Amino acid sequence: MTHERQNVRRAAGYTPGDQPECRVVAKLNTNENPYPPARQVIEALQSVQPDELRRYPHPSARAFRELAASVHGLSPQNVIATNGGDELLRLAISTFVEPGQPIGIVRPSYGLYGVLAEIHDSPTFALPLQDDWSLPPDLGRKMNEAGVALLLICNPHAPSGTLISVPELDRLASEFNGVLLIDEAYVDFVDPALAHNTLPLLSRHENLLMLRTLSKGYSLAGLRFAYGLGAASLLEPMFKTKDSYNVDAIAQRLAVAALEAGDAARASAQRVRSERQRMAQSLAARALPSAPSQTNFLLVSVPEDSRGGARGVFEGLRTQGIFVRYFDEDRLRDKLRITIGTPAENDALLAALDMLGFGAAHP
Repeated sequence: MTHERQNVRRAAGYTPGDQPECRVVAKLNTNENPYPPARQVIEALQSVQPDELRRYPHPSARAFRELAASVHGLSPQNVIATNGGDELLRLAISTFVEPGQPIGIVRPSYGLYGVLAEIHDSPTFALPLQDDWSLPPDLGRKMNEAGVALLLICNPHAPSGTLISVPELDRLASEFNGVLLIDEAYVDFVDPALAHNTLPLLSRHENLLMLRTLSKGYSLAGLRFAYGLGAASLLEPMFKTKDSYNVDAIAQRLAVAALEAGDAARASAQRVRSERQRMAQSLAARALPSAPSQTNFLLVSVPEDSRGGARGVFEGLRTQGIFVRYFDEDRLRDKLRITIGTPAENDALLAALDMLGFGAAHP
């Protein structure tokens, strides 16, 4: 006998990337930052007092929200703190979407979007990205016609790494009638020369919710801390639907330290960008081209008739202790997503590819 709701019984659930316990030479499969958190974060962790564990944390993470508001030129009422980005996604769905009402996504995208829709008993209305990974034409109008209440857009995009421009997002927010959630998990890795800044859009669109996380750019994936930015009128109901004490005291303290040490995160991101450029060039020299990335990973195309295709290369790397990500889904079966690691990890990947026959002289 089972007791779960029917939609939960039907749901496949989300499959996260491997956290291998076997021999690992380079773990390049879950887009973790290869560099440690800022020294100030470690010092904050070491200074945690017993009373901070005995007492409940601040229910809305006030100190962090005040700091984040100051950093982004907003008010604390424009910030909500969550237990990782996934909680913010779940909160947005439970707050703004009636069960059974469609949730809009583009494909391919972050797989958890569809899983959370299933749990909420809502269908997904999905439109395919164009061949260059750009948004489909008339996206806002088509979502409105389908009755979509919440549209989830990952930017920079996962798993391609490509970037949607601010003017295009501005138009989409104007055209779409529901809540537009822009998942900016990887925004810290965007090239500063692009001057990509979506924050001014918040003052023009009350239906716009932005997701930021400390997992990637701040090297704190194990902390599970993220936050949302939006109009006070949009966030106010989300404070009703979140858990009473959704972000623990240690996480709040460390998140404040991380944001205060923003220079360390920016330096880490620059190191990742430098390696990203080198790896894109090195992989292309091995006949493994990648989409233009503004993230901490590359989506690499593997010739289908070469070394068993992407799945074969994935398995071949795994046997050498190199872990990358393979997606068994449309438009991705001939591709591998490879996290940018340290120079040593990246060199190990290139050496492993050479062992598989992908030397730089490969035609």
